[in-house]
Amino acid sequence: MKIENASAGHTIALITIVIWGVTFVSTKMLLDDFTPLEILVFRFSIGFAALSLLYPYLSKNRNIRLELMFAGAGLCGVTLYFLFENIALTYTLITNVAIIVSLAPFFTAMLSRIFLKDEKLDRMFFVGFAVAMVGVVLISFNGNVAFEVDLTGDLLSVFAALAWAFYMVFMRKIGETEKNTVHNTRRAFFYGLLFMIPAMLFLPFELDVGRFADSENLFNILFLGLGASAMCFVSWNTALRVLGAAKTSVYIYLIPAVAIVFAALVLDETITIMAVCGAILTIAGLVISEKKVERTPHTEC
Repeated sequence: MKIENASAGHTIALITIVIWGVTFVSTKMLLDDFTPLEILVFRFSIGFAALSLLYPYLSKNRNIRLELMFAGAGLCGVTLYFLFENIALTYTLITNVAIIVSLAPFFTAMLSRIFLKDEKLDRMFFVGFAVAMVGVVLISFNGNVAFEVDLTGDLLSVFAALAWAFYMVFMRKIGETEKNTVHNTRRAFFYGLLFMIPAMLFLPFELDVGRFADSENLFNILFLGLGASAMCFVSWNTALRVLGAAKTSVYIYLIPAVAIVFAALVLDETITIMAVCGAILTIAGLVISEKKVERTPHTEC
């Protein structure tokens, strides 16, 4: 996908995020008949097959360092991120997972500063982070004033956001050398699937394709595999290459809004006042973190 225009990059990022926002609902529906790992394996097997048909060529690059970055991208952005997210959805609401995962830009900015030597983080970034974390706490309790709360799903969502941030850093570095986003995405999927094999030894997994006789299951897994994985990972990596990690990550802020709307419409999830307040604080914190402190130029006498 050869796109260099910034406005096209923003459009691609927006469309990708809308589709990804809907995936929370699709995954939650599939969890009635599939385990988190099963969804992950089926989804990315379909995605990998589609990308292999689209780009069937083998890489001639024998750079060990680059190959390790592909492996890191597959581990973090495919295996760990989606495993944490899928398991989190078995413990908590779509609303909680979607909003907490939207913290990924914070972690991306931090890791980009550490590993990519990006722009120094100013005080507004940390003010925004503090505000957003207060929002996450409110979302986690979500009206449970008795404090009998299982935070497992919310903590897994935080780990998912951190894993995604590492994926962004890996793909940013890969994109500096390898320009073909379809190849790069397929390569990351390959390693992601490879890292799922050890998980099968510890987590429930059955290769029972008979469950796809249910048209709802078939539609959701094809949507996740072809649309949200094969297509959207390519489009996201294209936007990442064109816009950079920081500008692309900002679109993640929209995921909660999309997910919350579809969760309410399709699954009738209840949204409490506390959760709404938490969502507002989280999104406000994310916006604040993007503000730059105006510095008065220093003039020497």
